Amino acid sequence: MVLFPSFVNGLVRSVSLKKEKRYKKNDGRKEVEALAKEARKNELLLSSSGIVKSAKANNFASVFTSKGQKGVNQDRLVVWEEFGCQEDMIFCGIFDGHGPWGHFVAKRVRKLVPASLLSNWQENLAATSLDLDFKMEEDKNLHRFDIWKQSYIKTCASVDEDLKQHSGIDAFQSGSTALTIIKQGEHLIIANVGDSRAVLATTSMDGTLTSLQLTTDMKPNLPKEAERIMQSRGRVFCLEDEPGVYRVWMPNGKTPGLALSRAFGDYCVKDFGLISVPDVTQRKLTTNDQFLILASDGVWDVISNEEAVKIVSSTLHKEKAAKKLVKWAMHEWKRKKRGIAIDDISVICLFFNSPSTHKLHRNKNGG
Repeated sequence: MVLFPSFVNGLVRSVSLKKEKRYKKNDGRKEVEALAKEARKNELLLSSSGIVKSAKANNFASVFTSKGQKGVNQDRLVVWEEFGCQEDMIFCGIFDGHGPWGHFVAKRVRKLVPASLLSNWQENLAATSLDLDFKMEEDKNLHRFDIWKQSYIKTCASVDEDLKQHSGIDAFQSGSTALTIIKQGEHLIIANVGDSRAVLATTSMDGTLTSLQLTTDMKPNLPKEAERIMQSRGRVFCLEDEPGVYRVWMPNGKTPGLALSRAFGDYCVKDFGLISVPDVTQRKLTTNDQFLILASDGVWDVISNEEAVKIVSSTLHKEKAAKKLVKWAMHEWKRKKRGIAIDDISVICLFFNSPSTHKLHRNKNGG
């Protein structure tokens, strides 16, 4: 793995050579948008069903999204390999929209988050000495994580403000979740706003493949979330016909009934405890860690973490892993939730060791 100082210098050099100048505060996002355009041209950036595989990295991503029975697909996703011109870095994100304008909100969040994050991250790096002498590897890792965390917090705040000011999107009673990850070499950064979930498949001591949930579903009934909401005069309760489904309500108890405690948009309850602050965590990957599943709640409402890992690991052709999990979830919706419209379902399966025994076919159907 590239060491931290040289990693940073490598990013600055690559961007400088490509654009013949360094990032500046006023043009940083334009530079990032240019990088995104080039990444898409080189098939390193995907925002629909398919696969992403870099010739320089050892990652491999299987991606699939399917419309449910509620109308337009409000899920959006993105995979960006060699993120920021770095061979060992990948960005993945799933954005689950809700409300009348949910698909527009999710699309906007998907567009803004990676570009804003990369720009803010570079600014934070520029404000930090590249010659910091860390005596302990742990100190270096904590410093790296803190830069990413602060970048994420700033990014989410600016994205939420953008939606509020956007004249073409009505996000008063519509919003979106955002589950994103950065894999930087062996370091994994996870940022979660909402109830999409990240699950890691890792090999245990006895050689069996087990699941490890890396995120917390941000639901209104979580103690800290409920406390914040009620302190802000919001209300948290279930409807009689939905036992166990806790929702956020305005003080009058009439609207909007949001089953999330964190989201972009939804300004009708932003003054009553709903926030867009990400829960940012990290994990150092080991050779025991096999793959990561990112999925919208349409999967986790009907499939357990263990079942999801088993389904993905049993898929012979890994490029079809995401599609198989989505189709299985749709089947389980019909079996377990009869009479309830199937939710939009989106999955990203990120394999840490590219499959070498199967020929990979890039296509838009995930088949």
